[in-house]
Amino acid sequence: MNTAAEKKVRLRTSAMIASIAAEGQRVESAPFGHALVELAQQRADVVGMTADLAKYTDLHIFARAYPERFYQMGMAEQLLMGAAGGMAKEGLMPFVTTYAVFGTRRAYDFVHQVIAEDNLNVKLCCALPGLTTGYGPSHQATDDIAMMRAIPNLTIVDPCDALDIRQAVPAIAAHNGPVYMRLLRGQVPLVLEEYDYQFELGKAKLLRDGTEVVIISSGILTMRALESAKALAKDGISVAVLHVPTIKPLDEEAILQAASRSGRLVVVAENHSTIGGLSDAVCALLMEKRVFPTLKRIALPDAFLDAGALPTLHDRYGISTESICENIKSWL
Repeated sequence: MNTAAEKKVRLRTSAMIASIAAEGQRVESAPFGHALVELAQQRADVVGMTADLAKYTDLHIFARAYPERFYQMGMAEQLLMGAAGGMAKEGLMPFVTTYAVFGTRRAYDFVHQVIAEDNLNVKLCCALPGLTTGYGPSHQATDDIAMMRAIPNLTIVDPCDALDIRQAVPAIAAHNGPVYMRLLRGQVPLVLEEYDYQFELGKAKLLRDGTEVVIISSGILTMRALESAKALAKDGISVAVLHVPTIKPLDEEAILQAASRSGRLVVVAENHSTIGGLSDAVCALLMEKRVFPTLKRIALPDAFLDAGALPTLHDRYGISTESICENIKSWL
């Protein structure tokens, strides 16, 4: 007969694809698709483009609302980026969707040469960032920020939740130039409403203050940081959370202010490899400005990650709430 513990393990590891939302957590359906429709109502230059992944990047909502402004390019990501660059040269603003691994690894040269070199007004919104799928290295974009940070002219955005995405869509549209935004799709958690949050391109936001630890985070790791801060507060540990939704350009002033506060452990947390992401950018900034706090990093390892269910993988690679709490306690 199966024990309760065995049933719990089976439930946590049986599904290849799982939502990043916890059971009972507030979610919002397809925030990107709905925000893009709202934007298109105001701007006739907005078009939607994808490489056979409209349904899986929430662009199908835009396609239903504006079929005459939707372009299905087939399984051809290089063609997708080239065509988007051409449309931008004609005065349109393409919102381009695909999976992050395909938009970066497969189409890198076209983003670099066709879009970024001419500083074209193309918005790349790429789903399955970091460890948000269990389908293994072919679909896990654990190195996308590292690659895209190296491209001149390219702004990089890593939203935390549905509210962040909704607010980021019109903000990146108002920015004249190419943008790479990591995209959360489907039933997206909603966590930032309780923090009186407003997305501003290029700005970090202090969501909560604390005296012993400050977590500098982006993307879904900000959600985990907030959960960890609440859990650690029950143990008498005071944790601040600085959300950094724009990775490039970095809000240097806010990060330096957070890291300079005497006596606090600084933890940089990201849903990305330890190579080339937010933590590398923060470490370089602190070294350059000669700010030397006690600093730890929570990030994915420099490795090809396993396939499996997301809760299991998040535990295994140290980005679950429980793992973050355990690590912070061990560092204090």
